[in-house]
Amino acid sequence: MSEFPDPPEPAPADRARVGEGLVCFSVREITMPGARRPRRVAPKALAVLRVLAEQPGRVVSRAELLDRVWPGTLPTDDVLTQAVTQLRKAFAADAGEAGRSYIETIAKSGYRLVADVEWLRESAPIAAAPPPDPAGDGKTREPMPDTPPLPVVVAAARRRPRVPMAGMFAVIGAALVLILAATLVLLPDGVPAHAAAPFPTVPGTAPDLPYRLITSRPGFELAPTLSPDASMVAYTATRPDRPGTVVLVQTTSSAVPRLLSDPGPDAYDGLPTWSPDGREVAFARTWRDGRCAVLVVAASGSGSPREAARCDGIDLLSFSWTPDGGGLVFGSNGESDAPGIRLLDLASGTWSRLRYPVAPDDFDYAPRYSPDGAWIGFIRNPQLGDLWRVPAAGGQPQRLTSLGAELRGWNWLPDGRAIVFSQRVDSQARLYRLDLDSGAVSDLGLDDAQGPAVAARVPALAFVHRRARFAIHRIDPVALPDGPVFRERLFESSGRDTQPMVSPDGRQLVFTSDRSGRFELWHAELSRPESLRPILGLRPDTRQPAAWSADSTTLLVAGRDRAGAPAIFEVEPATGRAVRLPVPAEHPLQALYVADPAHLLVATEGGSGHTRLVLFDRGTMPWRELQAVEGVSQARFDPARGRVLFSSLAGNGLWEAAPDLAPRSIRQIGAGVPTRARYRTWAVTGDGGIDYLDHTYGCRSRLMRQAGDGSRKASCLDTDRLASTNGFSTDPRTGAVYVSLGVEDGSDIAFMRLQEAPDPILSRFANWLYSLGKSVS
Repeated sequence: MSEFPDPPEPAPADRARVGEGLVCFSVREITMPGARRPRRVAPKALAVLRVLAEQPGRVVSRAELLDRVWPGTLPTDDVLTQAVTQLRKAFAADAGEAGRSYIETIAKSGYRLVADVEWLRESAPIAAAPPPDPAGDGKTREPMPDTPPLPVVVAAARRRPRVPMAGMFAVIGAALVLILAATLVLLPDGVPAHAAAPFPTVPGTAPDLPYRLITSRPGFELAPTLSPDASMVAYTATRPDRPGTVVLVQTTSSAVPRLLSDPGPDAYDGLPTWSPDGREVAFARTWRDGRCAVLVVAASGSGSPREAARCDGIDLLSFSWTPDGGGLVFGSNGESDAPGIRLLDLASGTWSRLRYPVAPDDFDYAPRYSPDGAWIGFIRNPQLGDLWRVPAAGGQPQRLTSLGAELRGWNWLPDGRAIVFSQRVDSQARLYRLDLDSGAVSDLGLDDAQGPAVAARVPALAFVHRRARFAIHRIDPVALPDGPVFRERLFESSGRDTQPMVSPDGRQLVFTSDRSGRFELWHAELSRPESLRPILGLRPDTRQPAAWSADSTTLLVAGRDRAGAPAIFEVEPATGRAVRLPVPAEHPLQALYVADPAHLLVATEGGSGHTRLVLFDRGTMPWRELQAVEGVSQARFDPARGRVLFSSLAGNGLWEAAPDLAPRSIRQIGAGVPTRARYRTWAVTGDGGIDYLDHTYGCRSRLMRQAGDGSRKASCLDTDRLASTNGFSTDPRTGAVYVSLGVEDGSDIAFMRLQEAPDPILSRFANWLYSLGKSVS
């Protein structure tokens, strides 16, 4: 007998008619008559539908559904209820309460699919139920047969009514559009392109990905940069035999790489960037003793690297080439008295500053010239950042996005009309395209993608494809710092579990995870692992972990509501009840309890890229602002010492303030850690001390414990595995550390050609043809 229950039998066909709707299992879509578009549902919800559809009219018990759809796990009834709710919404679509009549709830038993089911064989392609005529007469028209997608879409297809006199125009218009489409398809690779080309899928085969992985070594390949003609890629790679990183270069056709730099046993090389003429690569070298230099080497590998500049040891070093190849442009260097973008002339070694307004707490990262050289784009405050640009000669900067997100790299597209960038979303990073004319942001549909690099002359994209799985571990503090570290892995899953926050009484744990197929907040009593369940009704923020109340009964959680708006929720883990709080801020980022139950601390972003930590009196309506501190990136309340601790966007280190945030009480208590890039990797201990999590030469995850008396101890938690950077916690009673460690981790470089965005002239031409067809009707 198998250890796990048998999985659900495959559906008799990929598509089925369920009532009036069409269900396509391969793409997880449900199409209903009258709906504006197909509704995509979660994999587990579709699996529930499949089980019900295999036996329509029969009552399927909740136990059977849980056993078949979630085999080998310990799910709660909530996940099944959520799946059924999603199905009902999809079947309802725009057809009122229709969804309720499709799946019937049988009290104390289970569910029954009461709609008729017809499995559709692939030999006879069937379209969805025909939608109403766009003319508005309420009649339906005969559906068109399925056709494979064109590799290039010139204009969005619109369903047109049949008209008596449209024949000639339709034939001419269709022929011209097809000719234009075919012309675009046949153009050589050098034609600009801005999106992945779709590939038809043969039944029985997996769909082709729009990219290919061109590296496959164990470990990490990071920070790709493409040569101007996209024939070569340089990137940073970990060394298999010893700590440190090197810069490798190879062709973009999955060839064996060659070593471009050898930093020796005591240094790291990284951040390569290709010169505009394709002849040189600049990169950074950092030694164990803290020294740092920017070096330039021939891309061919001939000759020794030459030093271009000394670094300042900043953890967020960034630089790229000037358009003429005669200099480098650097991001903010961490000097509080001189923030902003700097320029280095390589021939003379002369530094200059770009003249533009920049506040002391603005950190401008990853500057890059636009293809025409007119602009310098950059990320302002990448921890909670947005994309900006400033005239290349200096002047007034322009904010391009209003994301307030953790950005993981960006680049201009070759025509300069759009930008591709990476943003952390839930448990992963994704790639997006920003159109500069319209301000529209579109998802490129690439999972686990960051660090985008675009070739200067050819529409080609390289990016880092991260493959990681993180799990929650409890670290025994008795072993610190001398003996071996004792680790206990908690709540095993195949997902990514992060942000573990232990309650003040040490009995409960909440964390975020995508183990259910979506990013959710999970809660468990540590003595009862079987109590683990998700807290529904909110989507937690991946940047700021939850904060417990002093009595361990409630949580403050930053997240998004069902409409996608940022919000603060107060959660009762024991009941799963989540209530949105009326925080008077458009973009709340984090919330904390303080000693006074009538007051709350809320970190907010005001829409200008700057943050504030605000003390609110929530005993009034609306809440009244009592005091605020500018530029806070993350805060913690220390009950042992009755103080507020916080990190800052302005630089490395930690600050403290009185609970009322009185300006006279604010002072810096640590200058080195946490660093600006790792502003979330610190926790307050029970005696008012601080735990820091970082990585050093030879230790991927190190814990540094500064006790309340000022003494420090350090221990290597893991020499090979990285810890998640978005939050951990320390049990205030025992000192046990709850941390998320990578159990499977690594990254590769992916490469893809880009497809052309619709040309404005072609779009206008297609619209003209459309207007001709409309006019004759």
